[in-house]
Amino acid sequence: MSRFPIWPLKHGRASIDRRRALRRLGRAALALLALSLASDGALAERETVIVAFGDSLTAGYGLPPGQSFPAQLQAALRKRGHKVRVVNSGVSGDTAAAGLSRLEWAMPDDAQAVIVELGANDALRGLDPKKTLAALDRIIATLKDKGLPVLLAGMEAPRNLGPEYTAAFGAIYPTLAEKHGVLLYPFFLDGVAAVPKLNQSDGIHPTGQGIAVIVERIVPSVEKLIEQVASRRRTQG
Repeated sequence: MSRFPIWPLKHGRASIDRRRALRRLGRAALALLALSLASDGALAERETVIVAFGDSLTAGYGLPPGQSFPAQLQAALRKRGHKVRVVNSGVSGDTAAAGLSRLEWAMPDDAQAVIVELGANDALRGLDPKKTLAALDRIIATLKDKGLPVLLAGMEAPRNLGPEYTAAFGAIYPTLAEKHGVLLYPFFLDGVAAVPKLNQSDGIHPTGQGIAVIVERIVPSVEKLIEQVASRRRTQG
C-alpha cells in the first residue's frame, strides 16, 4: 500500500492544530489589548489630588464652609469634567518661611500636584524679598524632588512700600518659575485686589464672590497642572 494517502491526513491535522494555535494567540492578544485599554481607562479615571498650600487666602479666612479657594476650585474643576480633589493646606498668617517649616507634614501621601500660594504676609510685613525668595525656592525644590508638579501663584507688594521694594518683591515669582521650570500664575489676587465689593471689611481678604473671580481666572493654569499629572502617569505607565 502506498504511504502517500497518509500524508494529507497528517497534513490536515497539522493545519487544524495550527489554526487552533493561531486562534488561541488571537484570543490572548485580544485579552491583552482589553487589559491595556482597561488600564488606560483606569488611569484616565483616577482622581487627581491637588494640594493648595498657602496662607489665609487659601485657608478661607472669614469665609463660610464651601467658599474657600480650595473648595470653589474643586467645584469648578469638577464642573468642567475633571475628577479632582483639592486639599486645603492653608494656614492663616503663614509667611513663606513658615510654610517651609511645615512643608514635610503638610503634604498628604496621595498628593499629586501642588499650588503654592505664599508671600502675601511677607509683603504686608515688609520682609526682605531675598528671604522670601529663598524660602519659596526651597519649597519648590523640595516639591520637585518629590516628583510633584507645581503651580506657583504670584503675589504683589503694597505700593506704599516704595517702588524698589515692590519691584524686588514682584520679581520673586517669575524668577523662581523660570529657575525651576514650573507653571506661574502671576498674581493670585488678579481682578480682586483693591475692588471693595470683592473683599471683606479688612480690604485684604476676598469675599466668597472674590474667591469665585480668582477661581475663574486661575482655572486654565490649574488645568495645565492637571495635564502635567496625567502626562506623568502616562510616562510611568
